[in-house]
Amino acid sequence: MKFLKLPYNLNIKMEGLILETTRLLLREFNMNDAESFYDLNLNPNVIKYTGNLAFKDIDEAKRFLENYSDYKENGFGRWAVINKSTTEFLGWCGLKYDKKSHETDIGFRFFENFWSQGFATESAKACLNYGFEKLNLKTIIGRAMKENQASIKVLEKIGLHYVKDFDFDGQKGLIYKIENTKY
Repeated sequence: MKFLKLPYNLNIKMEGLILETTRLLLREFNMNDAESFYDLNLNPNVIKYTGNLAFKDIDEAKRFLENYSDYKENGFGRWAVINKSTTEFLGWCGLKYDKKSHETDIGFRFFENFWSQGFATESAKACLNYGFEKLNLKTIIGRAMKENQASIKVLEKIGLHYVKDFDFDGQKGLIYKIENTKY
């Protein structure tokens, strides 16, 4: 358990804290995130390019969180993104290891009212740095549907470069990649 000093002398308990940026805290998911997870995936604009469906109810979101095993299996995963000044859940961002492809990808998803405010770029850049500096990853990839220009812009802003096209659930997808400069 960690305590962080926030603006205006507001202190909050932040269990599972992984990263801190200028405006954001990134922490492991917990069961208190179930309602936010449910609400996030309810918006068809948010999940339009993900290949995911909305949760049927909050209980399904709870089951997802209960069964989320990336932290135990890989030592990292997707993390809740919290606004430091308001402590509000904005969405999630983080790294995910794919056992089949032996690749680690960067992903992010935010409530629509927080789009175009730089939160995806800020959190994704912090996750890349974490992956390279703390986890010593050699390569991180990003996947996006070709129509998802906003996500492609974020991937490019954080330094990833186009590698190839791929089939993203029957849609044209793009793979981007960045190499750790230490290797």
